[in-house]
Amino acid sequence: MQTTNHILMIRPVDFKFNEQTAENNKFQVASTESDVQVQALKEFDGFVDLLRAKNVDVTVVDDTLQPDTPDSIFPNNWVSFHEDGAIFLYPMFSENRRLERRQEILDGLKDKFEVSYINDLSFYETANIFLEGTGSMVLDRINKIAYACLSIRTEVEAFNNFCQLAGYKSVIFNSVDASGFPIYHTNVMMCIGDRFAVICLDSIPNLYERDFVHKVLTSTGKEIITISFDQMNHFAGNMLQVATGDGESLLVMSEQAYRSLTKNQIDTLEKYSRIIYAPLYTIEKNGGGSARCMLAEIHLPEIKH
Repeated sequence: MQTTNHILMIRPVDFKFNEQTAENNKFQVASTESDVQVQALKEFDGFVDLLRAKNVDVTVVDDTLQPDTPDSIFPNNWVSFHEDGAIFLYPMFSENRRLERRQEILDGLKDKFEVSYINDLSFYETANIFLEGTGSMVLDRINKIAYACLSIRTEVEAFNNFCQLAGYKSVIFNSVDASGFPIYHTNVMMCIGDRFAVICLDSIPNLYERDFVHKVLTSTGKEIITISFDQMNHFAGNMLQVATGDGESLLVMSEQAYRSLTKNQIDTLEKYSRIIYAPLYTIEKNGGGSARCMLAEIHLPEIKH
């Protein structure tokens, strides 16, 4: 299954602009407002309420003040959960983001989900090799294909190791913004759904790589919805398809992303999913990530009580 009804989200206690990530995340902008945490918490709680109102099962874990983890609101970078019961832990570029990996979060899921084993790739940090989860990779879970644009946070060695361990085929390419700066995470320039893909093809400068990515997507039966650089900058690539408890398909994004889309793009996406969106402006501005980054999908098998 490409989608799941179960989502993990981390409720922030001290969300703020992270100096350690800003150097290579050009989507981040330091805010001049003094109430960033207050506004981010309001956006977070509203987002959770929206998902739950649509019958999505959201597990919310409160972050802690110590250690200092300003980006904890983006758990999909340090952990991923898979349908065979596997959990993967990932090597993180920023030292303060490495502290987001908390064993008690994983232990808390074991009451509800089956965990068969944990693949801990964080040892790569000692060699300055990074792979930031489903930020660095966009997974086609149906066809077992992992897409990754290379950056300082997404390196070939760790990516190929994940693909080998998880049984995925790898699609590697380079992606840049309009000024030619490498895109820090693949999930800001593309989204994979069960029958569609949203992607900023213009951000892949090598025409051979661009054509290859396009061919792989079409060969797996995806309808391709292309977005522009400007739409990518408004987080239109940072979407996630999820399922309701009744099996309905939802496409989750931010209000900013939704407002950047054209009517034709919306009409095409709505053939496959009901679109829902939430205002996440403070989180997007200071964190450089959007709706998809806040959602860690739990594909683990449910324990039947």
